[in-house]
Amino acid sequence: MIISRAPVRITLGGGGTDLKSYYAKYGGFPIAAAIDRYIFISANKRFYDSIRLSYSKTEIVDRVDLIKHSIFREAMKMMDIDSGIEIVSIADVPANCGLGTSSSFTVSLLNALHAYKRDFVTLRQLAEEACRIEIEILGEPIGKQDQYIAAFGGVTCLTFEKTGDVIVEPLKIPDDALDQLENNVFLFHTGIERSASDILQDQDTRSQKEDKSIIDNLHMVKDIGLRTRAVLEKGDIDSFGVLLEEHWQIKKKRSDKMSDPFMDECYEAGKKSGALGGKIIGAGGGGFFMFYCRGGNGTNLIQSMKKMGLRLMKFHFDFEGAKILVNMKKY
Repeated sequence: MIISRAPVRITLGGGGTDLKSYYAKYGGFPIAAAIDRYIFISANKRFYDSIRLSYSKTEIVDRVDLIKHSIFREAMKMMDIDSGIEIVSIADVPANCGLGTSSSFTVSLLNALHAYKRDFVTLRQLAEEACRIEIEILGEPIGKQDQYIAAFGGVTCLTFEKTGDVIVEPLKIPDDALDQLENNVFLFHTGIERSASDILQDQDTRSQKEDKSIIDNLHMVKDIGLRTRAVLEKGDIDSFGVLLEEHWQIKKKRSDKMSDPFMDECYEAGKKSGALGGKIIGAGGGGFFMFYCRGGNGTNLIQSMKKMGLRLMKFHFDFEGAKILVNMKKY
């Protein structure tokens, strides 16, 4: 049996600039942080020649091309595994929550299948193979930060060159500032699950058409990412909270689906309860709110969000990235 895991992520700045339609012309720069919420994959040799998959549904099929779950199907094709295997997925967070779960799933699955075949694979190769499946093969209108942060983990700066090359660098933040950042950031689930595809497809299409409003918006978001790096590496953690406020106001202008009256109400309640700033994680429209409170004093914020029906999710940063937890394959 093989058991693998890959972390999900929060984006601290520059989100949205990792789509090819933008970075291929201007270069992209998000800062992503892996957190200790994971997608687990177990893979085991099956007694029968059939393929059994267990996720939110169960599939038992005789051929790979009969698999309905697209990522399972394409990952198994890529790994040339076509029979006699059982694969189970378990997630710490729900799908469509804005934390990059589909890419974490893909990275974790690929890592498990490589271990199942006794292949050696680098973290970069895992990230690139996940990008190939999700973006090139399945045509999802998503960026590349989720696959890279799921593979590498950490609090990480990702520079997307116009050529498509990706520079992966750990954020050079002082240890005490990193502790403060972890203590001062709060995640709340809105209870709204949504697909990012519509919002990202609209952004992608408008970027390809050189829509000035979306290009200018992404320029500003990338600039916030670069300024976020600067303040965090100086240990100026509270300035990050102020930048979140600026980020959210700019991000909301990207799509009328980014927020709604309920989420606006939640945000204002968060600000009134002591948050310096915050934003919806991911493409928008639901999922998790991230707030920053100075000094980690989030008692009022937590109570306020609870009254709004939002659920606190505690977390720590993950610095291990994609990992094989168990490797007991005997033959």
